[in-house]
Amino acid sequence: MAKRTLLSFSPQIKVIDATLRDGGLVNNFYFQDDFVKKLYQMNLQAGVDYMEFGYKASKEIFDKTKFGKWKFCDEKDIRDIVGDNNTDLKIAVMADVGRTDVEKDIIPKDESVIDMVRVASYINTIPAAIDMVEDCAKKGYETTVNIMAISHANDSDLEEALELIGNSSADGVYLVDSYGSLYPEQIRRLSDKYLNMAAKYGKFVGIHAHNNQQLAFANTIDAVACGVNYLDATVNSLGRGAGNCPLELLLGFLKNPKYKLHAVLKFIEEEMLKLKESGLVWGYDIPYLITGVLDRHPSGAIDCIKKERKDYANIYLELMGLE
Repeated sequence: MAKRTLLSFSPQIKVIDATLRDGGLVNNFYFQDDFVKKLYQMNLQAGVDYMEFGYKASKEIFDKTKFGKWKFCDEKDIRDIVGDNNTDLKIAVMADVGRTDVEKDIIPKDESVIDMVRVASYINTIPAAIDMVEDCAKKGYETTVNIMAISHANDSDLEEALELIGNSSADGVYLVDSYGSLYPEQIRRLSDKYLNMAAKYGKFVGIHAHNNQQLAFANTIDAVACGVNYLDATVNSLGRGAGNCPLELLLGFLKNPKYKLHAVLKFIEEEMLKLKESGLVWGYDIPYLITGVLDRHPSGAIDCIKKERKDYANIYLELMGLE
Protein backbone atom coordinates (compact mmCIF):
# COMPACT_ATOMS: atom_id res chain seq x y z
CA MET A 1 0.00 0.00 0.00
CA ALA A 2 1.04 3.62 -0.48
CA LYS A 3 2.96 5.14 2.40
CA ARG A 4 1.21 7.78 4.45
CA THR A 5 2.48 11.26 5.16
CA LEU A 6 2.05 13.53 8.16
CA LEU A 7 -0.95 15.13 6.49
CA SER A 8 -2.63 11.90 5.42
CA PHE A 9 -6.22 11.50 6.56
CA SER A 10 -6.86 7.82 7.27
CA PRO A 11 -10.40 7.05 8.45
CA GLN A 12 -9.57 3.33 8.62
CA ILE A 13 -7.29 3.93 11.61
CA LYS A 14 -8.62 2.65 14.95
CA VAL A 15 -7.37 3.81 18.34
CA ILE A 16 -7.43 1.37 21.26
CA ASP A 17 -7.22 2.76 24.80
CA ALA A 18 -5.30 0.16 26.84
CA THR A 19 -5.09 2.29 30.00
CA LEU A 20 -6.99 -0.10 32.28
CA ARG A 21 -5.32 -3.24 30.99
CA ASP A 22 -1.68 -2.16 30.76
CA GLY A 23 -2.12 0.31 33.61
CA GLY A 24 -3.54 -2.48 35.73
CA LEU A 25 -0.09 -4.06 35.72
CA VAL A 26 1.06 -1.09 37.82
CA ASN A 27 -1.52 -1.41 40.62
CA ASN A 28 -2.72 -5.03 40.30
CA PHE A 29 -5.90 -3.76 38.63
CA TYR A 30 -7.22 -1.97 41.71
CA PHE A 31 -8.97 0.90 39.95
CA GLN A 32 -11.99 2.49 41.60
CA ASP A 33 -15.25 2.21 39.67
CA ASP A 34 -15.50 6.00 39.59
CA PHE A 35 -12.15 6.21 37.80
CA VAL A 36 -13.19 3.53 35.29
CA LYS A 37 -16.54 5.21 34.59
CA LYS A 38 -14.81 8.53 33.97
CA LEU A 39 -12.27 6.85 31.70
CA TYR A 40 -15.12 5.26 29.74
CA GLN A 41 -16.80 8.65 29.39
CA MET A 42 -13.51 10.21 28.33
CA ASN A 43 -13.13 7.64 25.57
CA LEU A 44 -16.66 8.33 24.37
CA GLN A 45 -16.01 12.06 24.30
CA ALA A 46 -12.58 11.65 22.67
CA GLY A 47 -13.92 9.46 19.87
CA VAL A 48 -11.67 6.51 20.75
CA ASP A 49 -12.63 3.34 18.89
CA TYR A 50 -11.95 0.60 21.49
CA MET A 51 -11.50 0.55 25.25
CA GLU A 52 -9.63 -2.44 26.63
CA PHE A 53 -10.90 -3.18 30.13
CA GLY A 54 -8.33 -5.71 31.28
CA TYR A 55 -7.60 -9.43 31.22
CA LYS A 56 -9.81 -12.48 31.12
CA ALA A 57 -7.56 -14.30 33.60
CA SER A 58 -8.49 -17.66 35.06
CA LYS A 59 -9.55 -17.56 38.71
CA GLU A 60 -8.20 -21.08 39.02
CA ILE A 61 -4.71 -19.77 38.26
CA PHE A 62 -4.83 -16.31 39.86
CA ASP A 63 -6.02 -15.62 43.40
CA LYS A 64 -8.88 -13.17 43.01
CA THR A 65 -8.19 -11.76 46.49
CA LYS A 66 -4.84 -10.43 45.26
CA PHE A 67 -6.08 -8.55 42.21
CA GLY A 68 -8.70 -5.99 41.31
CA LYS A 69 -11.69 -6.90 39.17
CA TRP A 70 -10.09 -5.88 35.87
CA LYS A 71 -7.70 -8.81 36.07
CA PHE A 72 -10.77 -10.98 35.38
CA CYS A 73 -13.27 -8.70 33.61
CA ASP A 74 -16.45 -10.46 34.69
CA GLU A 75 -19.40 -9.58 32.51
CA LYS A 76 -21.31 -8.00 35.39
CA ASP A 77 -18.38 -5.76 36.30
CA ILE A 78 -18.07 -4.41 32.77
CA ARG A 79 -21.81 -3.87 32.51
CA ASP A 80 -21.75 -1.96 35.81
CA ILE A 81 -19.61 0.58 33.94
CA VAL A 82 -21.04 0.58 30.41
CA GLY A 83 -24.57 -0.86 30.73
CA ASP A 84 -25.43 -2.29 27.31
CA ASN A 85 -22.85 0.07 25.76
CA ASN A 86 -25.20 1.46 23.14
CA THR A 87 -22.39 3.60 21.72
CA ASP A 88 -19.84 3.53 18.91
CA LEU A 89 -17.09 2.66 21.40
CA LYS A 90 -16.22 -1.04 21.31
CA ILE A 91 -15.11 -3.05 24.35
CA ALA A 92 -11.99 -5.23 24.28
CA VAL A 93 -10.33 -7.64 26.71
CA MET A 94 -7.04 -9.53 26.62
CA ALA A 95 -6.62 -13.28 27.05
CA ASP A 96 -3.13 -14.63 27.75
CA VAL A 97 -2.14 -18.04 26.42
CA GLY A 98 -1.90 -20.39 29.39
CA ARG A 99 -3.59 -17.95 31.75
CA THR A 100 -7.12 -17.86 30.39
CA ASP A 101 -9.70 -20.63 30.14
CA VAL A 102 -11.52 -19.40 27.05
CA GLU A 103 -14.06 -22.21 27.08
CA LYS A 104 -15.09 -21.42 30.65
CA ASP A 105 -14.41 -17.70 31.06
CA ILE A 106 -15.49 -16.27 27.69
CA ILE A 107 -19.21 -16.54 27.08
CA PRO A 108 -20.89 -16.29 23.65
CA LYS A 109 -20.83 -12.81 22.12
CA ASP A 110 -24.61 -12.55 22.03
CA GLU A 111 -24.56 -12.74 25.84
CA SER A 112 -21.72 -10.27 26.30
CA VAL A 113 -21.05 -6.57 25.97
CA ILE A 114 -17.45 -7.37 24.90
CA ASP A 115 -16.68 -6.94 21.19
CA MET A 116 -13.05 -7.99 20.81
CA VAL A 117 -10.81 -10.61 22.45
CA ARG A 118 -7.10 -9.98 22.00
CA VAL A 119 -5.03 -13.13 22.51
CA ALA A 120 -1.52 -12.46 23.81
CA SER A 121 1.12 -15.02 22.91
CA TYR A 122 4.84 -15.49 22.68
CA ILE A 123 6.18 -16.78 19.40
CA ASN A 124 6.51 -20.36 20.71
CA THR A 125 2.85 -20.58 21.79
CA ILE A 126 1.22 -19.38 18.57
CA PRO A 127 -0.58 -22.73 17.95
CA ALA A 128 -2.23 -22.44 21.38
CA ALA A 129 -3.12 -18.82 20.64
CA ILE A 130 -4.82 -19.86 17.42
CA ASP A 131 -6.87 -22.46 19.28
CA MET A 132 -8.07 -19.68 21.57
CA VAL A 133 -8.82 -17.43 18.61
CA GLU A 134 -10.89 -20.12 16.93
CA ASP A 135 -12.94 -20.63 20.08
CA CYS A 136 -13.58 -16.89 20.46
CA ALA A 137 -14.33 -16.41 16.76
CA LYS A 138 -16.92 -19.20 16.85
CA LYS A 139 -18.54 -17.41 19.76
CA GLY A 140 -18.85 -14.30 17.60
CA TYR A 141 -16.02 -12.04 18.76
CA GLU A 142 -13.57 -9.96 16.81
CA THR A 143 -10.14 -11.44 17.52
CA THR A 144 -6.47 -10.58 17.31
CA VAL A 145 -3.21 -12.34 18.05
CA ASN A 146 -0.73 -10.07 19.82
CA ILE A 147 2.77 -11.50 19.38
CA MET A 148 4.70 -10.37 22.44
CA ALA A 149 8.46 -9.79 22.79
CA ILE A 150 8.84 -9.64 19.04
CA SER A 151 12.40 -8.34 19.45
CA HIS A 152 13.39 -11.85 20.60
CA ALA A 153 11.88 -13.67 17.62
CA ASN A 154 14.00 -14.73 14.66
CA ASP A 155 12.79 -14.05 11.13
CA SER A 156 11.99 -17.64 10.18
CA ASP A 157 9.92 -18.24 13.33
CA LEU A 158 8.09 -14.95 12.82
CA GLU A 159 7.30 -15.71 9.20
CA GLU A 160 5.93 -19.12 10.16
CA ALA A 161 3.86 -17.59 12.97
CA LEU A 162 2.43 -14.96 10.64
CA GLU A 163 1.45 -17.63 8.12
CA LEU A 164 -0.32 -19.63 10.84
CA ILE A 165 -2.19 -16.51 11.97
CA GLY A 166 -2.98 -15.63 8.37
CA ASN A 167 -4.66 -19.00 7.91
CA SER A 168 -6.63 -18.65 11.15
CA SER A 169 -9.90 -16.87 11.96
CA ALA A 170 -8.07 -13.96 13.60
CA ASP A 171 -9.17 -10.58 12.29
CA GLY A 172 -5.82 -8.98 13.00
CA VAL A 173 -2.29 -9.39 14.28
CA TYR A 174 -0.33 -7.08 16.58
CA LEU A 175 3.31 -6.10 16.50
CA VAL A 176 4.24 -5.77 20.21
CA ASP A 177 7.45 -4.13 21.38
CA SER A 178 7.21 -5.61 24.87
CA TYR A 179 10.62 -4.46 26.05
CA GLY A 180 10.64 -1.03 24.45
CA SER A 181 13.83 -2.05 22.67
CA LEU A 182 12.94 -1.50 19.03
CA TYR A 183 13.89 1.53 16.95
CA PRO A 184 11.87 3.16 14.15
CA GLU A 185 13.91 1.50 11.40
CA GLN A 186 13.13 -1.92 12.91
CA ILE A 187 9.47 -1.00 13.32
CA ARG A 188 9.28 -0.09 9.64
CA ARG A 189 10.83 -3.39 8.59
CA LEU A 190 8.56 -5.41 10.87
CA SER A 191 5.48 -3.42 9.86
CA ASP A 192 6.14 -4.22 6.21
CA LYS A 193 6.50 -7.92 7.05
CA TYR A 194 3.22 -7.95 9.00
CA LEU A 195 1.40 -5.90 6.38
CA ASN A 196 2.48 -8.20 3.55
CA MET A 197 0.93 -11.13 5.40
CA ALA A 198 -2.16 -9.09 6.24
CA ALA A 199 -2.72 -8.12 2.61
CA LYS A 200 -2.38 -11.74 1.55
CA TYR A 201 -4.97 -13.00 4.04
CA GLY A 202 -7.25 -10.00 4.53
CA LYS A 203 -6.20 -9.13 8.09
CA PHE A 204 -5.45 -5.83 9.82
CA VAL A 205 -2.23 -4.99 11.64
CA GLY A 206 -1.87 -3.24 14.98
CA ILE A 207 1.00 -1.97 17.11
CA HIS A 208 1.52 -1.92 20.88
CA ALA A 209 4.65 -0.01 21.89
CA HIS A 210 6.44 0.46 25.23
CA ASN A 211 8.33 3.58 26.17
CA ASN A 212 11.59 2.34 27.72
CA GLN A 213 13.66 4.42 25.30
CA GLN A 214 11.02 7.14 24.86
CA LEU A 215 10.24 5.78 21.41
CA ALA A 216 6.70 4.44 21.89
CA PHE A 217 5.10 7.42 20.15
CA ALA A 218 7.74 7.62 17.42
CA ASN A 219 7.47 3.90 16.75
CA THR A 220 3.69 4.07 16.64
CA ILE A 221 3.56 6.90 14.12
CA ASP A 222 6.24 5.22 12.02
CA ALA A 223 4.00 2.15 11.92
CA VAL A 224 1.11 4.42 10.90
CA ALA A 225 3.23 5.76 8.03
CA CYS A 226 3.77 2.18 6.85
CA GLY A 227 0.04 1.44 6.87
CA VAL A 228 -0.61 -0.07 10.32
CA ASN A 229 -4.18 0.81 11.31
CA TYR A 230 -4.86 -0.38 14.87
CA LEU A 231 -2.99 1.74 17.40
CA ASP A 232 -2.68 1.06 21.12
CA ALA A 233 -2.14 3.92 23.54
CA THR A 234 -2.70 4.73 27.21
CA VAL A 235 -3.66 7.96 28.93
CA ASN A 236 -0.59 9.80 30.20
CA SER A 237 1.41 6.69 29.15
CA LEU A 238 0.08 4.70 32.12
CA GLY A 239 1.35 1.14 31.83
CA ARG A 240 3.79 -1.43 33.10
CA GLY A 241 7.22 0.01 33.79
CA ALA A 242 8.03 2.83 31.39
CA GLY A 243 4.49 2.85 30.08
CA ASN A 244 3.12 3.02 26.56
CA CYS A 245 2.46 5.37 23.69
CA PRO A 246 0.62 8.32 25.31
CA LEU A 247 -2.95 8.62 24.06
CA GLU A 248 -2.75 12.40 24.20
CA LEU A 249 0.26 12.43 21.86
CA LEU A 250 -1.38 10.00 19.45
CA LEU A 251 -4.68 11.88 19.21
CA GLY A 252 -2.77 15.12 18.77
CA PHE A 253 -0.95 13.57 15.83
CA LEU A 254 -3.85 11.92 14.01
CA LYS A 255 -5.68 14.06 11.49
CA ASN A 256 -9.11 12.45 11.86
CA PRO A 257 -11.46 15.15 13.22
CA LYS A 258 -13.44 12.53 15.14
CA TYR A 259 -10.71 12.43 17.80
CA LYS A 260 -11.01 15.08 20.52
CA LEU A 261 -7.81 15.82 22.42
CA HIS A 262 -9.52 18.14 24.90
CA ALA A 263 -11.38 15.27 26.58
CA VAL A 264 -8.12 13.40 27.25
CA LEU A 265 -6.35 16.47 28.61
CA LYS A 266 -9.27 17.11 30.94
CA PHE A 267 -9.12 13.54 32.23
CA ILE A 268 -5.37 13.81 32.85
CA GLU A 269 -5.94 17.02 34.76
CA GLU A 270 -8.76 15.67 36.89
CA GLU A 271 -7.83 11.99 37.36
CA MET A 272 -4.30 11.07 36.33
CA LEU A 273 -2.64 13.71 38.48
CA LYS A 274 -4.46 12.26 41.47
CA LEU A 275 -3.11 8.80 40.65
CA LYS A 276 0.43 10.14 40.71
CA GLU A 277 -0.19 12.03 43.92
CA SER A 278 -1.46 8.80 45.51
CA GLY A 279 1.98 7.27 44.97
CA LEU A 280 1.41 5.22 41.83
CA VAL A 281 4.68 5.15 39.87
CA TRP A 282 5.07 4.63 36.14
CA GLY A 283 6.81 6.20 33.18
CA TYR A 284 10.24 6.64 31.67
CA ASP A 285 13.21 6.35 34.03
CA ILE A 286 16.86 5.42 33.62
CA PRO A 287 16.50 1.76 34.72
CA TYR A 288 13.88 1.28 32.00
CA LEU A 289 16.21 2.88 29.49
CA ILE A 290 18.82 0.28 30.46
CA THR A 291 16.48 -2.70 29.99
CA GLY A 292 15.31 -1.22 26.70
CA VAL A 293 18.86 -0.79 25.40
CA LEU A 294 19.71 -4.33 26.53
CA ASP A 295 16.45 -5.76 25.10
CA ARG A 296 15.49 -7.20 28.49
CA HIS A 297 12.22 -7.74 30.30
CA PRO A 298 11.62 -4.67 32.50
CA SER A 299 11.25 -6.70 35.71
CA GLY A 300 14.80 -5.89 36.77
CA ALA A 301 14.18 -2.19 36.25
CA ILE A 302 10.85 -2.35 38.06
CA ASP A 303 12.65 -3.84 41.06
CA CYS A 304 15.23 -1.04 41.00
CA ILE A 305 12.51 1.62 40.85
CA LYS A 306 10.69 0.06 43.82
CA LYS A 307 13.95 0.15 45.80
CA GLU A 308 14.49 3.78 44.71
CA ARG A 309 17.95 2.94 43.43
CA LYS A 310 19.83 5.74 41.71
CA ASP A 311 23.15 3.93 41.14
CA TYR A 312 22.47 3.74 37.43
CA ALA A 313 25.98 2.72 36.38
CA ASN A 314 25.88 -0.25 38.77
CA ILE A 315 22.41 -1.21 37.56
CA TYR A 316 23.73 -1.20 34.00
CA LEU A 317 26.63 -3.48 34.93
CA GLU A 318 24.36 -5.80 36.91
CA LEU A 319 21.87 -6.17 34.09
CA MET A 320 24.71 -6.85 31.68
CA GLY A 321 25.94 -9.57 34.04
CA LEU A 322 29.24 -7.79 34.66
CA GLU A 323 28.86 -7.26 38.39
